[in-house]
Amino acid sequence: MIDLSYRGFALDAETALALLQWQAEMGADEPCLDAPIDRLAEAAAARPAAPAQEPPAPVAAGEGDHVQTARRMAAAADSLQALAEAMRSFDGLEIRKGARNFCLADGNPKARVMIIGEAPGEEEDNRGLPFVGRAGQLLDRMFAAIGLARDCVDAQRALYITNVLTWRPPGNRRPEPHEIAMMQPFLQRHVELIDPQLIVLMGNTPCQAALGRQGILRLRGNWTTAYDRPALPMTHPSYLLRTPLAKREAWADLLSLAARLDG
Repeated sequence: MIDLSYRGFALDAETALALLQWQAEMGADEPCLDAPIDRLAEAAAARPAAPAQEPPAPVAAGEGDHVQTARRMAAAADSLQALAEAMRSFDGLEIRKGARNFCLADGNPKARVMIIGEAPGEEEDNRGLPFVGRAGQLLDRMFAAIGLARDCVDAQRALYITNVLTWRPPGNRRPEPHEIAMMQPFLQRHVELIDPQLIVLMGNTPCQAALGRQGILRLRGNWTTAYDRPALPMTHPSYLLRTPLAKREAWADLLSLAARLDG
């Protein structure tokens, strides 16, 4: 047995260890010294120096040229057919090599409402039409609730639907910034040729292309301007399939759209 002097009491090793553990649990885990220690300064000295900030990654060779080419090709398209041919022949996007079909649009070209989504998925790639999978079926039901449909002959109650990308990205991944930049001139010309009264931006990718911003949960429901037209950002139907509680907000957005059309 080892006796330790503690305020006049003899302590055995077991009791001393118990007291030390209790003090550590209370937060007294270091001995007090004659002079204070600046622990923040110690931490800063021990921290490795931050590496020099690297410059932004350069634009891949050819991407800037592809954007310029897209602008020239889009500006020269004087009809939807010419635009489709230009987009088919544009070779700036690598993803076109792995896609089955080119997906331009669906619906009535004379519609007052133009919906812009993200990119084709598997079902869309198979059929060559946008929004025909589960998300597309939900989209149809959503807009049918306010009297709008893609197959409506009456332009007043019709929809016209397209995507930022007309080729399916591998594995349904989100479009990358350089892909959006290359397709943006075609999308702008597409809007000009259709000349809709209102635009619906379905999700982050069309908001990035048309507004230069993302954060759809903050943007949704707030009217803005895209391509010189009133535009309403909305959450993508695929998000609503994953988050059913968000359908209440989507319904409010649809009512806002209907009121804008009627007003």
